[in-house]
Amino acid sequence: MRLTGSGLGCPDWPKCYGQTVPPLDTHAVIEFANRVLTGFVGIAVIAASVLAWFRKPFRWHLALFGALLPLGVIGQAVLGGLVVRHHLAPGLVMSHFILSMLLLDAAFALAWCARYEPSDRRRSRDWLGVWAVRCLIPLGQLTILVGTIATASGPHAGAHEGQLVRRFDFEGSGTLEWVVQRHAAVATVFGLAAIAVWLFLRRPEGDRRAARPLAWVIGLLALQGGVGGIQWALELPSEIVWVHVALATITWLAMLWTVATAGRLEPRHPEANTSALAQS
Repeated sequence: MRLTGSGLGCPDWPKCYGQTVPPLDTHAVIEFANRVLTGFVGIAVIAASVLAWFRKPFRWHLALFGALLPLGVIGQAVLGGLVVRHHLAPGLVMSHFILSMLLLDAAFALAWCARYEPSDRRRSRDWLGVWAVRCLIPLGQLTILVGTIATASGPHAGAHEGQLVRRFDFEGSGTLEWVVQRHAAVATVFGLAAIAVWLFLRRPEGDRRAARPLAWVIGLLALQGGVGGIQWALELPSEIVWVHVALATITWLAMLWTVATAGRLEPRHPEANTSALAQS
């Protein structure tokens, strides 16, 4: 909504201009439609949570992921109200997007784990390979975090009809360029690390299961780099920023797919564990 200038399309919450139905104004309709969609998402996640809790046989981690989803949507609703009340304070808007990514994590984990029984997929014996894939997660998270700071420092921070919306300015007038440079640097490190892990997985003794989804991550990061360069050269047109944000979400989904495909690890000494259990 920041990209369309609709962040304050409804200056109050939960109603819009004090009405249950928003006025026929583009920004108000966009803002209110986001709230309505959140309601439908809430119904879907409650259904998923109930199904996870009553699944036979019961699996505690599915119930946990299912419980996180409605809690996250409630958190989003609360954050949404605070965002409006505090006139799109950049820190709150960043938190709104980051919570969306966390909800995506829980939803993906629920869908992936519900798809397979614990014994369906063999465990990996490639300890170094699996942990190398997992270590990409904090780099990806840092890339997304710095990207949200860049958005909160830029021209699409949510101005609507001349309303004053705060932006980050900790580096003065050069804040946006400073943050974008750091975002590009972190994304480059993430991309190079992903390439290194991909090559590592393809070593003769490596487990290559995660190589294919990781190749998608690398390709999407390269595409993101190209889109980011184009949008900066064109002075950040909102249409291309939309593409950049959408690709960021798809890239993160591909990263989750990579970690899930890498799988869980085989215990280092299964014989010792079996013996200890027998003695107990």
